[in-house]
Amino acid sequence: MKSVLITGASAGIGAACARAFLAAGWRVGLMARRRDALDAVAEGHEGAVVLPGDVTSPEDVARSFGAFVADAGRLDVLFNNAGTFGRAALIDELGHDEWRQVVEVNLHGMFLCAQAAFAQMRRQAPQGGRIINNGSISAHAPRPLSVAYTTTKHAITGLTKTLSLDGRPFDIACGQIDIGNARTELLEGIIAANPDDPPPTMDVAEVGRAVLAMAELPPEANVQFMTLMATKMPYIGRG
Repeated sequence: MKSVLITGASAGIGAACARAFLAAGWRVGLMARRRDALDAVAEGHEGAVVLPGDVTSPEDVARSFGAFVADAGRLDVLFNNAGTFGRAALIDELGHDEWRQVVEVNLHGMFLCAQAAFAQMRRQAPQGGRIINNGSISAHAPRPLSVAYTTTKHAITGLTKTLSLDGRPFDIACGQIDIGNARTELLEGIIAANPDDPPPTMDVAEVGRAVLAMAELPPEANVQFMTLMATKMPYIGRG
């Protein structure tokens, strides 16, 4: 049975991807801070392993990855997904603590999880695995008032490229999925706030299908970057 650890698995994109992998028969590690929400995602699935933890904590990351590998025997895939948008604001209206909170989750957290996955994949036998980073449309084109989120998501593209290069000798592939307007709890709030001009959206289950497709490629093939978005969203040409 192949194994995947998904961060931010308690809701939204992470939960949708967890359900896709579980339906496909994978052993799935579910990592997020809220145990009750993780239990709800895992309910009825023998392949689910609940891993409460904070991706910004090196101790929590080490404990969660260690517990999952002890259960599954190895780590085939990491979906490095946990993230936060933060408050929409102009740069001079954003507090330092607000900036740090977004950077801690979106950059430091993703670094810590990638580091733990790389270390495990490098040393396991057979060697290798795959890391899939959740970038975002904002890794390429920013939304207004998103300086912290956009900065961190541009940084994730650099992380993806570096992991792809450094992972080659160890059969570790790394790819990035950049998602636009999947219907999650966050986007439902945006829709509710704009009833007269709702944004184009797509079913979040499509993200699960896409990440699973990336994960199921043979070791010699890799989706380096995938953009998956609602067809009519104003990505091309926005600025």
